[in-house]
Amino acid sequence: MTVSTKQRQIATIAQRHREVALTSLNKYLDKSWMLEAFGRVRKKSAPGVDGERVVDYESNLLPNLEDLLGRAKSGRYHAPPVKRVYIPKGKGDETRPIGLPTTEDKILQRAVAMLLEPIYEEEFYDFSFGFRPKRNAHQALRHIQNNIYEKKTRWILDLDIRKFFDTLSHEHLRKILRQRVNDGVITRLIDKWMKAGVMEEANLSYPDQGTPQGGVISPLLANLYLHEVLDHWFVSEVQPRLKGRSFLVRYADDAVMGFENEADAQRVLKVLAKRMEKYSLQLHPEKTRLIYFERPPRYGQAERVPESFDFLGFTHYWRRSRKGNNVVAHKTAKDRLTRSLGQVRQWCKKNRHRKLSEQHEELCRKVQGHYAYYGVSSNIRCLGNFLWETHRIWRKWLDRRSRRSKRAKGMTWERFNRLTTGPLALPRPRIFHRLYPEIDAQRSLPL
Repeated sequence: MTVSTKQRQIATIAQRHREVALTSLNKYLDKSWMLEAFGRVRKKSAPGVDGERVVDYESNLLPNLEDLLGRAKSGRYHAPPVKRVYIPKGKGDETRPIGLPTTEDKILQRAVAMLLEPIYEEEFYDFSFGFRPKRNAHQALRHIQNNIYEKKTRWILDLDIRKFFDTLSHEHLRKILRQRVNDGVITRLIDKWMKAGVMEEANLSYPDQGTPQGGVISPLLANLYLHEVLDHWFVSEVQPRLKGRSFLVRYADDAVMGFENEADAQRVLKVLAKRMEKYSLQLHPEKTRLIYFERPPRYGQAERVPESFDFLGFTHYWRRSRKGNNVVAHKTAKDRLTRSLGQVRQWCKKNRHRKLSEQHEELCRKVQGHYAYYGVSSNIRCLGNFLWETHRIWRKWLDRRSRRSKRAKGMTWERFNRLTTGPLALPRPRIFHRLYPEIDAQRSLPL
């Protein structure tokens, strides 16, 4: 029986017994399941505290997996500490902690996540998009846009949970998990991962709350937690009590609510803090805000200018389309653009000694990667700005490749333009994700 067949079988059982906790899941964990889990682990992922890479583990794969499976089922598996590193968050020197499990931990966590996904995919709502199979951020953007139009949204509640992955309550998570999963092998493994500890440089700590952001199992546990805390609560208790129409869109720990009625939005904002506090969470007082977002009239002046809000790296705002209609448009958020350009700047500075062809090849990958995410309808101008700034940064560091005499011209703009319009041309801006047809014709921008 293939892994996909087993997952369909688990989904069928979960659907048939919605009110019962499943107790016999570990029987699906076998050699073929572990091989599939290993295949889904990124081969170039960073090593954990033991320094073992995926390619090293692969050199003796089958015996390693058999040993890992035996220890996991017998209870002899000891979860090693998670290595903590920090990555830029976007604004200034602010950083986000990321956890790096060991290779063995990644494989086992992936195997358990593959067991839990079919169960909770039957539970999760359609407006939850983060870290779920066949769902992505651009679908969330479309969902927001469609709901704003259909439900005549006038108010947007932009939620920000302060340090969600660091403050997630282990006690509440165990209770939520055991409502649907009560297999001793699985729950014991998840307990071990929560208690594994965090290694930061030479310091080992054992936090009594939180799950390391970056761990393989962490996104699923986060979705499970917020499904109970936010999604199910909003659908079952909040929406039936509202006078106007409303919607919720969530991507992992980022969420946006839309309301037709201001009184409804104010009521939800007041109760939301208490709801979060009940589950040991806290809303960020500065980043959580209620925004006026009513669609401006087609003719005449609006009584109040609608604001904009940021979600999933995009600024959402109203703009006039070519046909004269007011539509929800998206552009790259300022902090995301700054972060992307900062990464380009650091790379160009560090690698300015390399051959031009090598630099061109790597910058093409970076630019294409930026377009692949931010290339949405109405954002072509921001893509053009990103390309222009990338050119400017690249020329600056090429001009500093070596010391030269005062007579030498270095990398002038004239010479640089000849190269970048010829053999070293970077990819032109392109729209990859069409959110509405009216602006789809903007496929390229004259530079």
